[in-house]
Amino acid sequence: MSLTYPIQGKIALVTGANRGIGKAIVEGFIANGATKVYAAVRNPASAQPLVDQYGDKVVPVAMDIADAESVSAAAKVTGDVQVVVNNAGVFKHTAALDDGWEEAIEYQFGVNVYGLIYVARAFGPILAANGGGAFVQINSVASLKNFSNLYSASKAASYSITQDLKVALEGQSTLVISVHPGPIMTDMGVEAGLEEIAEPPSQVADAIVEALASGEFHVYTDVLSRQMGEGYASFAKNVVEPVMEVG
Repeated sequence: MSLTYPIQGKIALVTGANRGIGKAIVEGFIANGATKVYAAVRNPASAQPLVDQYGDKVVPVAMDIADAESVSAAAKVTGDVQVVVNNAGVFKHTAALDDGWEEAIEYQFGVNVYGLIYVARAFGPILAANGGGAFVQINSVASLKNFSNLYSASKAASYSITQDLKVALEGQSTLVISVHPGPIMTDMGVEAGLEEIAEPPSQVADAIVEALASGEFHVYTDVLSRQMGEGYASFAKNVVEPVMEVG
């Protein structure tokens, strides 16, 4: 039976919570009954609009997910968290043969890959201590198909790590969810030139709320995302999602 963990009555933490998808997730969680959401951001003042709107249901916390010490410090003051959403990520439109590729790959892997591991290592024990909970990773359709940039490579790596976390954390009854948004109307979506086809970030939040209640591992959030998910479904269900015992 799949693990489930509905958000109602829970305490959550969302990285990159001050704008875009992260902000929508905070709003969606509160709308669906979360009692408190830690808004984990590099500059806590940037989350003040959420505090102004929701009062003490939103608690800003300083965290730079690319900095292991910053993540650990944040974990020490959020010991009651039950749902962690690692949403923070960066995008640089650089391909493997472009000038500046080394800087681009280091930058994106530093946040999108190393950051995920820092967050999982810091908060996995907290979730275990609080009964298991849920760990939600915002990946991308770019984790399933390379769109001629190194961002896709970083998201493919984060998706692979999310699969590892699904197996590793299941033993402590932690639900792990991999979210694969397509073009979403955020600053990153605009930077990628997707504004003409981008969909509202609230759709991502709604899909996560549903997945927490249903226990789905792969989550698709918009038209393009669902189309790619349909094509990937057989491999995902038969190869990726089953827990395989080795030895």
